[in-house]
Amino acid sequence: MHTPSGLSLPAVPAALSPVLPSRHELPAPGAGIRLTSDALPGLETVSPGDEDSVWLHDALLGPHSADIVRYLGLARSTGGPVLDLGSGAGRLAVPFARHGFAVEAVDRDGPALERLGNWARRIGPQVAGLIVTRRADLTELRLDGDYRLALLAGAMVSAVPPRARPRLLREIASHLGAGGALALDYTSHLLSGLVAEPQRTWAFQVPRFDGIDEWVVARQDFDLRTMSERITYYAARTGKLSTERVVLTTDKWIVDGEHLAAELHSAGLHIEGRRRHRIDERTESVLLVCRPDD
Repeated sequence: MHTPSGLSLPAVPAALSPVLPSRHELPAPGAGIRLTSDALPGLETVSPGDEDSVWLHDALLGPHSADIVRYLGLARSTGGPVLDLGSGAGRLAVPFARHGFAVEAVDRDGPALERLGNWARRIGPQVAGLIVTRRADLTELRLDGDYRLALLAGAMVSAVPPRARPRLLREIASHLGAGGALALDYTSHLLSGLVAEPQRTWAFQVPRFDGIDEWVVARQDFDLRTMSERITYYAARTGKLSTERVVLTTDKWIVDGEHLAAELHSAGLHIEGRRRHRIDERTESVLLVCRPDD
């Protein structure tokens, strides 16, 4: 359940209120943007989370779940191996391996890679044997192999600082084989909308199936001077005996589509396909498929 800021939140339990310190009070009525019930624009987490945040992490990536089908379709045209950058706990890597693709999964979060390996092994040796995990920060990535498909999915490109992005794109392009592709997606914000409303707040309930009732108030703070964004998640998790209050933060970068296109071109990649999905009147999700220049 998602509720736009600027509306009353009668369904949010009272236990959530103390989670919000005074400097992070909810904005006055009328602030915030409108939101459909099945989308959270740009709230996907890009920072490693602990074991207790797995449910929240999955909920934030939920709006991106359809990309698995799109990326699998692309992999069938390119073939493998597949490079999954910012793989997390295997949201894409494990389904790709189940479909017979060799996958190298790269992430900076060791526990997430451990969960990925455990998931693959539970399915069976055929799947686990197709996945290689590697712990690395994308800003310092050095690749060894050649790949037919590289993925920066779940808006992972927004986790890469602009100063580091050109080098990362060049590194990826230099390891794409003939007929290969880089596929990535990001949240595109209308800049005039960010100027008008540089702070946004959302409330939503996290789908859980373990007997815990979890509500989250997420606060987005945009800084157009640095083209950066900080998201603070104030969570209240209520079980049978007690309520746990948690504050999590993640820092991201606002992606400018024109700048990204220029960086791709400089890296020796051209945009072959672009898919846009409108979230609201000033926010959309953009998926790019890029090919190496001849």
